[in-house]
Amino acid sequence: MAALRHLAACPTCHRHHHHHGFVATSSLQLRRPSSCPAGARLPRVAPLRSRFTRVYAFSSNDIRVGSNIEVDGAPWKVLGFVQWAKFLHVKPGKGAAFVRTKMRNYITGNTVEKTFRAGSTIQEASLSKETKQFTYKDGSQFVFMDLTTFEESRLNEADVGDRQKWLKEGMDCNLLYWNGRLIDFELPITVRLTVTDTDPGQGDSAQGGTKPATLETGAVVTVPAFVNVGDDILVDSRTGQYMNRA
Repeated sequence: MAALRHLAACPTCHRHHHHHGFVATSSLQLRRPSSCPAGARLPRVAPLRSRFTRVYAFSSNDIRVGSNIEVDGAPWKVLGFVQWAKFLHVKPGKGAAFVRTKMRNYITGNTVEKTFRAGSTIQEASLSKETKQFTYKDGSQFVFMDLTTFEESRLNEADVGDRQKWLKEGMDCNLLYWNGRLIDFELPITVRLTVTDTDPGQGDSAQGGTKPATLETGAVVTVPAFVNVGDDILVDSRTGQYMNRA
């Protein structure tokens, strides 16, 4: 490596190494040709990049709601409490403890219950994310665009599911890829949407109760009584709860 640094440091060596040549010794040192100055400074050499994807593994005890794991050669997501999932650490009366989860297969969409022995090693699914903008809906497909390359990516309506009620044209989302295949997307945690229908507001006070409001995407949320048609509001896309007026 020191020899490679020296070769990079010496412009003269670059010009003449074809003629003079460096001769390797058994200790991997290279003899300096006479045309290379003895006092040449050695620059820092950037480390070589790995050609392999790093795969992480963790204990079954570390599984959390939202964890992405790889089981039987497929990516799975451990479902959250806001859905119908159970997430239980079970210890039978005798024998080892187990971790029981409910998971969704990213590829097939199937939901299953899966039990892991406590402390067993589980491989994390190697997912990559790319930010792309939702541009329009084409039939039953949702089209996302890379604003740099203008390349389009598509998800079927079944893949988007109930989340489409928070999805607005022009919204930036994270698209998830597994082995180069688009498998899912993530909404922004906070979405800004316009109220299109609700009862007339009651002043500009936080007091006065709540009421339902229909948003531009068709979603219905509970808002404070002072919110009016035409107001932009912030909603937590994970829970569907009103956060604030924008």
